[in-house]
Amino acid sequence: MCFSASASFVGSAGIALVGVATLMQVRTPRTLLFAAIPILFALHQLLEGIVWLGMDGRLTPPWPQLAGQLYVFYAQGLLPVVMPMAIWLLLPSGERRRIVPFLLLGASLSAYNLWFLATLPTDIGQCGHSITYHNPRTREMLVAIVYVIATCGALLASRRRWLVIMGLANLAGLTVVALFRTWAFTSVWCFYAALISIMVYWHFRRERMARHVEEAPQDHHFPAGNGP
Repeated sequence: MCFSASASFVGSAGIALVGVATLMQVRTPRTLLFAAIPILFALHQLLEGIVWLGMDGRLTPPWPQLAGQLYVFYAQGLLPVVMPMAIWLLLPSGERRRIVPFLLLGASLSAYNLWFLATLPTDIGQCGHSITYHNPRTREMLVAIVYVIATCGALLASRRRWLVIMGLANLAGLTVVALFRTWAFTSVWCFYAALISIMVYWHFRRERMARHVEEAPQDHHFPAGNGP
């Protein structure tokens, strides 16, 4: 996250509260992965707070380096497949086929990124008020394009209004970050995505409210009649 360790930790705590509230809305196992996204991003921001402590000299190795590696493994290695998988599980079986291309694309990108993150060194540094994560193969333009298609495309292809809105918001965030903060893309984008996770909570909240309306007992009124 931008700014500092304290900002990362405060952001992590706030998003974790949203994550817990989201998980409390879950009623079926197939929606669990999507509902867990805010909690995953909260843990993600916690890791970057630890990286900041190392940058500031307040935490000694190896913990900042380990936190940085875990951070980038999730952001670049797992998220491309986690997002389409979560959408695929969320949708009814009859609607899942339109998510399959994004799921396969995300899985391929995750395998590619994880291989190079594991075999090539990732340079973790500081530029301005942002953390930079630079791996020579995962920062290529084609990788970025496939990343956007896999993570945002699944949301847009869901055809569920609120999920499409979330996909458009994520796409806008990716575009802005790519244009103005290219050197700190992973850090700034993941913080933005963490904030967008609030929309995940609202999705489940709306679903639960709709269920309550459907399940609420209906009042039956019988026409008044003459007594016996």
